[in-house]
Amino acid sequence: MKLTVGFIGVGLMGHGMAKNLVTKGHPLVVLGHRKREPVEHLKSLGATEATTPRELAAQCDIVHLCVTGSPQVEANLRGPDGVMASGKRGLIVIDCSTSNPVSTLALGAELSAAGMTLVDAPLSRTPVEAEAGTLDTMVGCDDATFKIIEPVLRCWAGNVVHLGPLGLGHKMKLVNNFVAMGYAALFSEALAIARKAGLTVEQFHSVLGSGRMRSGFYDTFIQWSLAGNENAHKFTIANAHKDMRYLASMANEIGAVNNLQTLVKNSFAAMEAAGDSQKYVPMLADFIAQLNGLPPAAAERR
Repeated sequence: MKLTVGFIGVGLMGHGMAKNLVTKGHPLVVLGHRKREPVEHLKSLGATEATTPRELAAQCDIVHLCVTGSPQVEANLRGPDGVMASGKRGLIVIDCSTSNPVSTLALGAELSAAGMTLVDAPLSRTPVEAEAGTLDTMVGCDDATFKIIEPVLRCWAGNVVHLGPLGLGHKMKLVNNFVAMGYAALFSEALAIARKAGLTVEQFHSVLGSGRMRSGFYDTFIQWSLAGNENAHKFTIANAHKDMRYLASMANEIGAVNNLQTLVKNSFAAMEAAGDSQKYVPMLADFIAQLNGLPPAAAERR
């Protein structure tokens, strides 16, 4: 019989992940949310609904968390209605959020004292791959726990990398996102310079989109400036800034030099401060264009 899985956070990424779990045979319990559409859709596929993390955890063998960051993870795990309050010894909690490793390690110790196990398994790729069940995940946990959870992870992930003990998943995820958001900042500034020099977005793409600089990230990032497709890369400026703050904190903790990362972080800090926190990362290109006295790329398509 398949393990019963709980899911907290059925948003842009979590909905697709949870859908793959229930359609691939796992009994699924989801936490209720004010946004009813994803919850109701999962219930139509056979999931049941819980009203608190404590209630959800009591019914499950494994609980997934896919929320904004460490404050939300902590709120769902701690407190009288949190997962730990369920007293479910043997429970495995998989945090798929992009969290602060300092918080992750502290929570791991707390769950261990309660007879539970915390795993960090943050994600890479987009909601498109979440729906398809082909996300990437980087996992931190002991070998015995990994053997238990690997079949569950492969319900929603096409690439599963076990890095080692708890905490390494979230550390690697922050490094991964630094590279990705670094690309976003670089492409945005390069595109603004190209446009200001008299080149069009199409000309920019004709070279970068067919040469060695092309990547999976570039392919989704450029779709906003090139074709106005806001759904190709749905990751908010607020989340990008949050992740870069977490990485800056980690770098400070370990005494790492992070000159470039500070510049990347400040690109997203400036856009969030300007009131654009809920826009998607590819729209950073418009923000950098504005700093250069240029209209959004969409204006060139009219």
